[in-house]
Amino acid sequence: MARDTALLLVDAQESFRHRSYFRDEGLPAYIARQQALIDGAKAAGMSIVQIFHVEGTGAFSEDSGFIRALAPLHVAPDIVFRKRRHSALVGTGLDVWLTENGIRRVIVSGIRTEQCCETTARHASDLGYAVDYVGEATLTFPMTDAAGREWSAAEIRARTELVLAGRFARIATVEEALAGRTDKAAA
Repeated sequence: MARDTALLLVDAQESFRHRSYFRDEGLPAYIARQQALIDGAKAAGMSIVQIFHVEGTGAFSEDSGFIRALAPLHVAPDIVFRKRRHSALVGTGLDVWLTENGIRRVIVSGIRTEQCCETTARHASDLGYAVDYVGEATLTFPMTDAAGREWSAAEIRARTELVLAGRFARIATVEEALAGRTDKAAA
């Protein structure tokens, strides 16, 4: 089963430390769970796919020097993709690589929970992949809505897991994702 599974490490990059909304709150727990997922996937023989978000200017530009793994994560990816859209499956060649390598199941983790991680999970599901979404190995930051209410990172994660569960992904812990998949998320 490990050979048909890839861990997608989405946008876990230094660029975020240079955004005004970045907060260290939740970072140690995220780093611990993300590293456990990376290490467990490697030990199980799963492919590790590192995905970086790039933009033309600023902290997400190639010239910034921040397009590298978020410290202190240690990643030895099997392949690296760069993306310019929310979904890691748009314009990167990732879908071709997954198909060529017989990948049928993806484990989604990284930064930001409700943006690129959620979008990639939905897109992967729509393409027919079995998807495990490991919320505890995602990170996001508080956001303020149009009415002025601040949503905590925990509330955003809970909302993301709610809308993905059973429709687009199996919501899994690190351990559950590493143990494998026994069910298929409902379409």
